[in-house]
Amino acid sequence: MRIAFIISSVFIASLAFAQSSNKPGLWEVTSKMTAPANPQLAKQMEEAQKAMASMPAAQRKQMEEMMAKQGVSMSFGAGGTTAVKVCITPDMANRLPIEQRQGCTYKFSQSGATHNFSFQCTNPPGDGEGQFTFSDADNYSGKMRVTSTQGGKKDTMDIQTTGKFLGTNCGNVKPMPMATK
Repeated sequence: MRIAFIISSVFIASLAFAQSSNKPGLWEVTSKMTAPANPQLAKQMEEAQKAMASMPAAQRKQMEEMMAKQGVSMSFGAGGTTAVKVCITPDMANRLPIEQRQGCTYKFSQSGATHNFSFQCTNPPGDGEGQFTFSDADNYSGKMRVTSTQGGKKDTMDIQTTGKFLGTNCGNVKPMPMATK
């Protein structure tokens, strides 16, 4: 549950900043997570990543199809990196901030090319903050810190991330379903 919270928090924040460029199209967001204060959590993340990478072909295809229905194309790289491709539609680019998870509060601010965010969630309990800076209209880099609590124990994960615009054609990556408001 804790790993799922951390991964979903990273994905939501990364998508928010790909979307905040106001540039519709296909984006690739690459993240590397570390847990300096908890080597066991880092090892769990690494093991989960290895398990996903070594899934039987049929099971992996099923998982990829399930993720594709949610508008996500994910791959795992060397050194514990995760790459997610997301398709940002013109409508999504104009609807900031992104759809937010129930039970969480979010704050977004911007100063020039630097975007700051923070969030706090109640179920599961956790919080995070981060900063992303666009080097140009097609690239950004950032860092975030996510803290989750499970069984009264707090764990902190540091995430380094980069975003890269791949083009206006999303190919077979479908846009994420957005809630109607």
